[in-house]
Amino acid sequence: MSQSHLTFGFAGEECHDDSRVMTYVAAISEALSEEMRRDPNVFVMGEDIAGEFGGAFKVTKGFEAEFGPKRVMNTPLAELGFIGMATGMAMMGLRPIIEIQFADFISSGFDSIVQFAATSHYRFGAAVPWVIRAPSDGGIRSGPFHSQNPEAWFVHTPGLKVVAPATAADAKGLLISAIRDNNPVIYFESKPLYRSSKGYVPADDYTVPLGKANLVREGDNLSIIAYGAQLREAVAAAERLSEAGTEADVLDLRSLKPLDTEAILATTRKTGKVLIVHSANQLAGVGAEVAALISDKAFEWLDGPVRRLGGLDTPIPFSPPLEDFYRPDVDKIYEAALELSAY
Repeated sequence: MSQSHLTFGFAGEECHDDSRVMTYVAAISEALSEEMRRDPNVFVMGEDIAGEFGGAFKVTKGFEAEFGPKRVMNTPLAELGFIGMATGMAMMGLRPIIEIQFADFISSGFDSIVQFAATSHYRFGAAVPWVIRAPSDGGIRSGPFHSQNPEAWFVHTPGLKVVAPATAADAKGLLISAIRDNNPVIYFESKPLYRSSKGYVPADDYTVPLGKANLVREGDNLSIIAYGAQLREAVAAAERLSEAGTEADVLDLRSLKPLDTEAILATTRKTGKVLIVHSANQLAGVGAEVAALISDKAFEWLDGPVRRLGGLDTPIPFSPPLEDFYRPDVDKIYEAALELSAY
């Protein structure tokens, strides 16, 4: 029989304190405010984040009133410029947290991230302790310019760390760890989870280490590896599989760079069959790297092909039926897992 270790963020979980149950987006906001109170060098910057507006998703609503305009900075619509400015500030000892209004627009700042921030420590030993908050993913009918998942670009870039929390507790714990890290970190937030995912969130100085995956459910027949919004779909699919007599490990990567290679290999060796799921288009996605790792380091334990399930290789549709066809979901994961388990 399966055993769930998914402590946070999903229906049916056991909470220690009802007053500490909060949404995914509230956990992000709490992490920011706690770190700004703890460290005067931490500040936030981005488009429309100050004043009453508080950002496109209200994460920093009320921050300017508490922390003042020098620590809650509105920027122009110029990602290349303000990310470059944040890199300079970070080199001088500050710890900027940069909100990209939608992860899709991060490409406008690509040169500042990849050419400069990511290479600065290698070139002359400079720490660049900034965090980019990048609201990503679709499923909410936002079309091709507000639904992308560009994490693979940055996983491919030496010098960056990349994380993608799937629960409210991890949203807080990973963000605090990212803020305290001396490397530039891209922190991908799943917009579909902002207000639909709730869970128990520890208070005070709570962190989740970068580079550590989380086995959220145990089973012996196959492994499902996921991150971000697809973790919720994977867990729901695993529960349906259990009803059909198939028990699945579900591994939440949480950190995409560095990857927790030991956790990936451990679940592979345990079950012998692996399905990797992510919202980003499948071609050259993070799942391809995970599959290559398994093939290279755990081939002799495999009892079937390593399967991947991702978005289609097209821009993300606005049309609801087309977007549903584009994205992985619980039904597609269930069918792919059934097919793999029968291999």
